[in-house]
Amino acid sequence: MKLGDIHQPVSILSGGQKKKVALARVLMEQVELMILDEPTNHLDIEMIEWLEEFLSRQKLAILLVTHDRYFLDEVCSEIVEMDNGELYKYKGNYSYFLEKKEERQQQQLREIGKAKNLYRKELEWMRRMPKARGTKAQARVEAFYSLEEKAKQRVDDSHGQLFVKTERLGKKILEINDIYKSFGALKIVEGFSYTFKRGEKIGVVGPNGIGKSTLFNMIVEQENPDMGDIVRGQTTKISYFSQQGMKPEGDKRVLDMVKDIAEEIELHNGTMSASRFLAYFNFDNTTQYNYFSNLSGGEKRRLYLLMKLMENPNFLILDEPTNDLDIPTLAILEDFLRNFKGCVLISSHDRAFLDNLVDHVFVFEGYGYVKDFPGNYTQYRLKKKKEEKQKKALKPKRSQNKRGPGKRDPNKATYKQKQRHDFLEKEIARLDEEREQLTQKLNLEELQPDELQNASETIGKLMEQIDELTLEWMELEEIINPE
Repeated sequence: MKLGDIHQPVSILSGGQKKKVALARVLMEQVELMILDEPTNHLDIEMIEWLEEFLSRQKLAILLVTHDRYFLDEVCSEIVEMDNGELYKYKGNYSYFLEKKEERQQQQLREIGKAKNLYRKELEWMRRMPKARGTKAQARVEAFYSLEEKAKQRVDDSHGQLFVKTERLGKKILEINDIYKSFGALKIVEGFSYTFKRGEKIGVVGPNGIGKSTLFNMIVEQENPDMGDIVRGQTTKISYFSQQGMKPEGDKRVLDMVKDIAEEIELHNGTMSASRFLAYFNFDNTTQYNYFSNLSGGEKRRLYLLMKLMENPNFLILDEPTNDLDIPTLAILEDFLRNFKGCVLISSHDRAFLDNLVDHVFVFEGYGYVKDFPGNYTQYRLKKKKEEKQKKALKPKRSQNKRGPGKRDPNKATYKQKQRHDFLEKEIARLDEEREQLTQKLNLEELQPDELQNASETIGKLMEQIDELTLEWMELEEIINPE
C-alpha cells in the first residue's frame, strides 16, 4: 500500500494515508462479502489501478459505491441505480448501464407523453364534476390522480450548455521558465519550462506527495521556486481550487455565500441569477437555504468549486476537484469545462475525467523530472505499458554458466525443488478446502461455546499454515518459472 514508515502512529498520517490503512485492514480480512464506500477517494491513480486489479482477482462478492467510472467498468458486473426513490438493476458494467439507462429514459418519456395526452382529456371530464357517484365514476377519479402523477413526472434531468463569461486572454498567458524546486533531498521539479497557449486543457498526473500541488502553489505565488521564474500575462486571471477547500468566516446560508460574490452571474449571452446557477450544479431550494455547516463534505466541495467558477477566470487550476463529487455532478462539471474558453490545469485521480477533457498531460515521473506527453491519460498509460513490454523483451536472458560434465546449472530448478513445488500446490489447496469447510460449519451450524472456540483456533492455525506454505511456493515458483 506504499505507506512508508509502518511504525509511525496513525494520528500523524495524512487523510490519504489513513484511507490506505483502513483499506488495507479490509482487504486483509478473509470474507465472503466486502462493502466499499468510495474506496478510490484520496488514492492516486497508480494505487487505484492496483486496487482495481486486486479486486478483479478476488473470489468474493463486492458491493461498492464509487464515482470512478473506469473503476466501475473494470470491477463491477452489475449496476444498481437509485433514481427518484426507485432501484433499477442492470446486468453489466458501467458502460452497459449508461446505454440501458438511456433506453429506459427514452421509454419513460414515450410513456409520459402518452399519459399527458390522456391526462388532458381526463382533466376536462374532472372539471365537469360528474354528478354520478357510482363505482365506475369513482374508479375513474382514482385513475385520474394516478395518471396525473405519471404525466407530471420529470425524467430528463439533463442540463443545457452553460458558457460563463471569461476575461479575454492576451498573447502572453503564463510562462514557466526553467524552474527548480526541492524540499531537502526531495526533488520536486528540475529545469521545467512551459509556455501556455490559448484554450489548453492540461492534466497533471503522478503519485501522491510527488509535487503536483507544489507546482500549482508556485504558479499562484503561494510558494517560490528555488531557481527560475513564472511570468503571468497582464490579462491572465487565475482561479485556484485547492485540495484544502474553503473555511468561511462565520456560518452563512449557501445562497447568501454565493450572493456575496455576485447576485447575477455573467454569461456569454446574458446573465443568470445566483439561485439558478446553484440549481445548475444540483443545489435544490432546500439546500440553497441551508447553512454551510450543515452541508456534507461533497456539497461543501461542490459549493467551493462553483464559487471559484463564479470569479470569471480565464485560467483555472483545479487540484483534485473530483474528490467527493457524485457522477451526475462530474458530468455537469465536465460539460462546463469542455465549454470553458480559457486555460485549464487539472490534477485528478479520476481517469475518465482526465480522458474526457485534456489535450495533453504533465507527468511527474520522480526525481524532479516532469514529462509533457501529447495525449490523454489512457494514451500515456498504453504507451508506458508498451515501452515496459519492449524493455522486458530486450532484457538479456540469464547467462548460461559454463560447466563441466556432470556439473548442475545453478540457475535451473532441481528435481527435489520441482517435487516440493507440486506438493505445496496440492497441500495449499487441501488446507484451503479444510478452512472453507470449517468456515461454512461456523456459519450454518449452532455450535457449543467450546466447539466454537476450537473451530476458530483451527481456522487460525490453517490460515497461518497456508500463508507459510504459499510463501515457500512463491519462492520455488520464481526458480522454476523465472520468466
